Amino acid sequence: MAYPDETPASGVALVLISHDGAGWLPTVIDGIAAQTYPLVGVRAVDTGSKDQSAELLAAAYGDVQVLGRGTTFPEAVRAAVDGLDVEWVWILHDDSTPAPSALAALMAAAHKTGAGVLGPKIREWPSLRRLLEVGITISGTGRRETGLERAEYDHGQHDALRKVLAVNTAGMLVRREVLEQVGGFDDHLPIFGNDIDFCWRAAAAGHDTYVVPDAVVFHVAAAHNGVRQTPLTGRHIHFQERRAALFTLLANSNALALPWRMVRLVVGTMLRVLGFITVRQVGTALDELAALVHTYTHLGDLRAARKSRRRTRTRRTGLLAPWWLPYRHGLDFVTDVYAAVTTTAADVAERRQIAKAEADPASFAARERAIRDAEDADVPSESGWLVRFLGNPVAVALSVVVLLGLVAARAGFGHVAGGGLWAAPSGASDWWRTYLQSVHPVGLGTHVPAPPYLIPLAVLATLLGGSASLAISLLMIASFPVSLWGAWRLLRVVGRLISHRGAPRWLILWAATAYALLPYVSGAWGGGRLAFVVIAAILPWLAHAALGFSEPTHERRWVAGWRCGLMLTLVVAFSPAAWFAVVVLGLVATSAGYLLVRGPLKGVRIDRDVYGPPLLTAFIPVGLLAPWWLSAVWHGAAGGLLLEAGTVPASSINGWHLLAGTLPGAGLGWGLGLMFVVLAVIALVPVRTRIPVLACWALAACSTLAGAILSVIPVQLPSGTTHASLALVLLTLHGSLLVAISLGAQGAVAEGLDARRWLTGVLVVAGVVPVIVGLGWSALRAGDGLGTAPNAGVPDTLMDVGRAQPLGVLVLRGSTTNGIAYTIVRPGGVTEGQQALLALTPERSDVTQLVRELITRPTAQTMPALAADGIGYVAQPPGSDPAVTTVLDAAYGLQRTSTGNPAFRAWANCVIVAPTCAKTPVMALSPSGSISWMRVVLLMVQGLALFGVVVMSLPREWGATRV
Repeated sequence: MAYPDETPASGVALVLISHDGAGWLPTVIDGIAAQTYPLVGVRAVDTGSKDQSAELLAAAYGDVQVLGRGTTFPEAVRAAVDGLDVEWVWILHDDSTPAPSALAALMAAAHKTGAGVLGPKIREWPSLRRLLEVGITISGTGRRETGLERAEYDHGQHDALRKVLAVNTAGMLVRREVLEQVGGFDDHLPIFGNDIDFCWRAAAAGHDTYVVPDAVVFHVAAAHNGVRQTPLTGRHIHFQERRAALFTLLANSNALALPWRMVRLVVGTMLRVLGFITVRQVGTALDELAALVHTYTHLGDLRAARKSRRRTRTRRTGLLAPWWLPYRHGLDFVTDVYAAVTTTAADVAERRQIAKAEADPASFAARERAIRDAEDADVPSESGWLVRFLGNPVAVALSVVVLLGLVAARAGFGHVAGGGLWAAPSGASDWWRTYLQSVHPVGLGTHVPAPPYLIPLAVLATLLGGSASLAISLLMIASFPVSLWGAWRLLRVVGRLISHRGAPRWLILWAATAYALLPYVSGAWGGGRLAFVVIAAILPWLAHAALGFSEPTHERRWVAGWRCGLMLTLVVAFSPAAWFAVVVLGLVATSAGYLLVRGPLKGVRIDRDVYGPPLLTAFIPVGLLAPWWLSAVWHGAAGGLLLEAGTVPASSINGWHLLAGTLPGAGLGWGLGLMFVVLAVIALVPVRTRIPVLACWALAACSTLAGAILSVIPVQLPSGTTHASLALVLLTLHGSLLVAISLGAQGAVAEGLDARRWLTGVLVVAGVVPVIVGLGWSALRAGDGLGTAPNAGVPDTLMDVGRAQPLGVLVLRGSTTNGIAYTIVRPGGVTEGQQALLALTPERSDVTQLVRELITRPTAQTMPALAADGIGYVAQPPGSDPAVTTVLDAAYGLQRTSTGNPAFRAWANCVIVAPTCAKTPVMALSPSGSISWMRVVLLMVQGLALFGVVVMSLPREWGATRV
């Protein structure tokens, strides 16, 4: 390569800055000596190194400037450049070594472009191949952007000479006049960020910056990576980097964009702090916040920096990162989280296979090759996706199953209600308001706390644009594919624990489909049993996470405990009885296990990391839901702790229904559940899988015993006595049987049992036909019970009349012979979540006495007393007692009114609705909701605790992910 003739005054001088770099300096000195382009001279500056850096520099270059240990990078460069009579200054760090042709390529590009600042392509040292920078810029959030993928290797894909906003000071070539014109590097940026700031100011002064990929410099980036700590960085490297980024961005922004940028940085910093806490980098989060506070409390430095930049600015600066880039980083972060969560659940099986491979690598490799060869032989690799899909019977069958499941859920589209599912409110704000209120304006008003499942419903509705009905529909519709997916993943991992090949896919499809059908064939889906549907979707994922209790490392076991606790909290929110079922199940299983192995375990100390995670799982729901549990007990609604979401009380499940997997008077019938029991018994035949099948049977037996214990506990409610919800018990029982069947069938396939053909056919028919029948029945009849809200019955015309004030309607049902039941309905009716408040609110004896007085011998004080509770109307649905009708027609203060339905009788309370018909008008108000500040504080603490559990339940593998 030829270069034009140059005098020494127009040559290149090297500035080398060193600080505790003795480990890298020998290589750097050799790299400088190998340069093919001549240097006028070398100015070496050492900033108080405690190692042999100064001696190495002195041996190589003779004269070395030794400055104080606290000298900043701008001060060191200024001291080195002072007195230099050259056209170009080439800057290197003590941890950056140039390729032999680096300076030559930079100078060639300088003559070609006429740029004032040039920089090399920077690769990682010592890997030498990974790209670190090919030019840099900054985003609107202050993030340093390189335009490279993470861990991207250099294959020449970025080797185009181009203009950039900035280049790194490691290898930067800058004209001496540019350095003097813009005032050198800013002293407010002692070590980080000065490269972007300097190049930004140079661009504003009219000088271009180019990156030269033909020039390569290898950089350790010791300060950034924490390899080297200096008095300027300390241990809080992220604080210094972030402070520099904020200062650089604000100091160089134009005046019009500055206010918006300052607000955006505050919001962005809060989000970044939240992100760092999420990945367990609390120290980094505090550094992030401290950098923002430091920048915004030193506005004088910022004003001075902006003033100095106005003096040298001659043009607007471009080449900033695209505005959408931070959002893409956020999407990448969410994708990384999802990938980490979904892949770590199968670690137990994969590590088991790795152990097998290490123990017998030859046989394991041969088996793996055989599996791959068999899979590759199914369909030619050059076939299109449609050919591969149609050539895979399992994929076709799975698609048909999912399609039929969505057809079965067609009743869930739109405003779904009926059975135990009440109508959704008008929006998510209603659920938030109900949850925050300490006094609820339903019925006669109640202090009973809102059920905890309103929180996940409100969150989901908020994410869906505030539509509460859409949230209910999504839960009902998505339950089948989510439970199918969860069961598929669970069975696949369990199968791999038995064999490296795992269970056959057709077997996994059968068992997963059978489980996903349980809410349909049991009648829970069509009966509007929202808790049953949600638990069915969560349970396989919970069991999947519980496999982490067998992890070899205690860290993973504790993560599994946090994760299972989070999922169990969601289950308990919809069915508080599930917590007691889990506790009883755990006690029964622990007691049985202790009786079986107490001999071998005698004298053995059980480590806390073994029993701690399961205990943590059990206590997380109690801690997170404590505000509701304690308030429910305090206000006399302790019975709600043994019930589930939906109509209270719901139909109870006895032992036969539990065994058959169906609800009383609903569902497909007894055949499917009983067939699971029969097949699970046959699954004990294969010897290879007998032990895990027995373990599944033990879990099923413990579930049955837990259900038997809970079923005999009476739950006292104001409306009568009921029994605890057994939704989790039923699903656990039949889920255990299905896993046992899958394992038994897998063992039979592995052993190659030579059973008679007729017996094999009978077993296949016994297993497949009921599932096919259940799938078909679900597609045709699963949603028959939905469509009518359970609170229907009061005509809309009657409800609309009292909306202005709003007035309640006292609805009387029954007869004087069999007993009169009364309810009070407010305008808008009862929505999902409010039915539990009404059912759990203790009876008010004074109102009961007023109703008794009203239907027997009303007085002049009866209606004013009812008016004081906001009751404006009295109503009787069709079929009510005529004797009560006669009494109400003659009652003082009541006046017949039209409802639009002749069979539905109604009377207006003249005290409120028509005061002229009463001698003593009373102005009454309906009960209004109130929000207690104490409850708000308590719920804020609950939210912080929930956030902490979410953070602790995330995989450790991405705890070091940079936000």
